Amino acid sequence: MTEASPIRRRILMAGAAGVLATPGVARAQAVAGGRTVRVIVAFPPGGAVDITSRLFAERLGPALGQTVVVENRAGAGGLIGADAIAKGDKDGSVLGLLSATTWCAAQFMHARMPFDTQRDLLPVTQLTDGARLCVVNAQTAQTRGWTDFRALVQWSRANPEQVRMGSSGSGTSSHLNIAAINRFADAKILHVPYRGGGPAINDLLAGTIDMMFDVMPALMPHVESGKFKALAVSSADPLAILPNVPGMKAFADLGLGDHSLINWNVVSVAGGTPAPVVQRLFEAVQTIARQREFIERLRPLGYGIVLSDSPAAAAQMIRGEIPRWQRMVEISGARIE
Repeated sequence: MTEASPIRRRILMAGAAGVLATPGVARAQAVAGGRTVRVIVAFPPGGAVDITSRLFAERLGPALGQTVVVENRAGAGGLIGADAIAKGDKDGSVLGLLSATTWCAAQFMHARMPFDTQRDLLPVTQLTDGARLCVVNAQTAQTRGWTDFRALVQWSRANPEQVRMGSSGSGTSSHLNIAAINRFADAKILHVPYRGGGPAINDLLAGTIDMMFDVMPALMPHVESGKFKALAVSSADPLAILPNVPGMKAFADLGLGDHSLINWNVVSVAGGTPAPVVQRLFEAVQTIARQREFIERLRPLGYGIVLSDSPAAAAQMIRGEIPRWQRMVEISGARIE
């Protein structure tokens, strides 16, 4: 990602379900005739996208001067929720945060898509981006001498498919990430897909699997308790919140110097939503994204604020990202019938 690019820009500041918000702010221009706005979450409650969506939704109400509610529509790796947005009313009353895997990768993994991302969805603006955290079972790491990520990769080369990495499912960004690491670093890590991150974390705690590359909120409590050991992040450089956990640039000698996986989220509405409505939502998101407290609440999730310069710039960014995610799908071999 390029800082302060014309396509998207990171917001920096010093130090920096049910009805979530109701009127109390003068309305500039009502969305959907002032009706309730639904924020669709394409994943179960409690995960990073759900938490981010709720933090966003409780601020969207005041920004629009309207009532905003959150609705979880989980399943099919986020496609059920995305489909609800794609088939929602074209008036801005249904929106949600959709990730790079939905916008760019899903079309190359799924034999049948319930919607066409370029026709049936419309980006308002990018809102966040974030890396994945690599953790291992601390006891396993001690037994096998995994003092750092380099040692893990080297051990996997000597013991093919004996390092078992759990993920929340085939075709997720975690799956695509480890497939790329296997290719570029000649690692021999076995991907073990689960039906959600919770069961994978339970098995990692039990030592049934050895590692995960996943979002931070569910992993960090176990890192802090000493049950998991953090070895790396999927971004090129370390995260500000974990300055001592190296990024992929630190492993250039393994072939990972140019590898980085950042999964971003874009505020999205149904394709065909009128430009004035999209612009009103864009302005509301800009207001929210500059709130110090919102930025600070996202930090523990491993997310940073990255805004597009316009809805058109968001669409341009997505188009530019598609080939990279298509390549990661090809590397992974992920195919979902």
